[in-house]
Amino acid sequence: MRKFFQEIKADLKFKTAGPGQKLSEPSRVPKEKPKAEVAPKPRQAPTDEAQMAAAAALARMEVKAKAKLPPSQEAIKNQVRKELMAEAAASQKGLSVGEKGLASLDTEGAAAPSVSGVYFICPLTGTVVRKDRKEQHLREAIQAYFSVDPVAASIMEIHTFNKDREKVRVGVETMAKYLDNIYLHPEEEKYRKIKLQNKVFQERISCLEGIHRFFQAVGFETKTLPVPGQGKKSHIEEYYVLKEEMLTKLEDLKDYKEQLLSSEPVRAQLDRQLCVFKPSPEAARFELPDDFYNLTAEEIKREQRLRTEALEKASMLRTRAMREKEEQREMRKYNYTLVRVRFPDGYILQGTFYARESLSVLYNFVREALREDWLPFELLGPGGLKLTDENLAFNECGLVPSALLTLAWDTAVMADIQAAGEEQPASPLKPELLSRVQTLS
Repeated sequence: MRKFFQEIKADLKFKTAGPGQKLSEPSRVPKEKPKAEVAPKPRQAPTDEAQMAAAAALARMEVKAKAKLPPSQEAIKNQVRKELMAEAAASQKGLSVGEKGLASLDTEGAAAPSVSGVYFICPLTGTVVRKDRKEQHLREAIQAYFSVDPVAASIMEIHTFNKDREKVRVGVETMAKYLDNIYLHPEEEKYRKIKLQNKVFQERISCLEGIHRFFQAVGFETKTLPVPGQGKKSHIEEYYVLKEEMLTKLEDLKDYKEQLLSSEPVRAQLDRQLCVFKPSPEAARFELPDDFYNLTAEEIKREQRLRTEALEKASMLRTRAMREKEEQREMRKYNYTLVRVRFPDGYILQGTFYARESLSVLYNFVREALREDWLPFELLGPGGLKLTDENLAFNECGLVPSALLTLAWDTAVMADIQAAGEEQPASPLKPELLSRVQTLS
């Protein structure tokens, strides 16, 4: 079976183009007819011992395929850090880590026809949180990270919570210049002091969230010092002054500068909320929460009422250009979309996506759910429209705020598989997904 799939997969290298492209006609070599004078020998059934040996060999292949390389030291450190941050964030709220996480859904029995909301995965803790808790959870996670790496945590604050990217760029480059001057001229005292009331510092740096914690983390302390050149009158101001011991750690300062310049904002990842449903006539019915809309619940109800009242009149008076413009305006009301893909056997794969993500993301999502991810397929939209341009976004294809699509296999490849007479699995989906199958109610 495996050898057969490998042969088919190798054959596809020249029979298929990239994902979403049409297949070229497969080249078929006519089979040589057996000579009439040579009678074919009847095939003997394998003995019990041969069958047992084959089963054992197949089992060993399965184990080897599933075996993973041991985790690297860096991966172990990252996991420990995640656990530390999760525990620290939970202890601040007086809750356990399990209580802070999203309650796992009961996959046995009936399930809701759609989703309860839009959820995100925190990249620092791995916790799944609802959309309205995303920003607060990120703050808690970064705050907890200060106990692990205060420099990295302060850099996360600077890049994540200051929304004006241009201000962040200017401020970060100015701070990097301060650190660079110290690294290049450690013997000059003037570079180790930064006046807080300095105009450049006030305009470019002090306005950024997380900046003061960064200076403290890299080894600066606040001091009140007299300002030189003020004559007999004593005039004092606040400065950031680099601690003496940091002069022996100049390479650390260089690393901090590089981290500051190369870091990116911490962004929670959209949780796909992958679900698999049994075949159901309810597949085309969607009930979406307010999270999927840019408008508030009251605004949505008002728009629906006005649209219903003016439907007949609008359809008579609007030109085609006006209708297209209104459709584009409608598309912008949705941030997310819930997509279901129905397989030929009736099973349904469901996931949540950004409305402006490209269809290539959906194709990858489906492919990762297959037992054999090399099998070519195409997705059909409403009315059987082929979704072949994977660069288009969901909202550009009208697949928002929800859509039911149909998966179709490549007919030539499936014909080759069926002609081989090999036994096919009951479903093309991975067994671990089928073990969590739900029922649409």
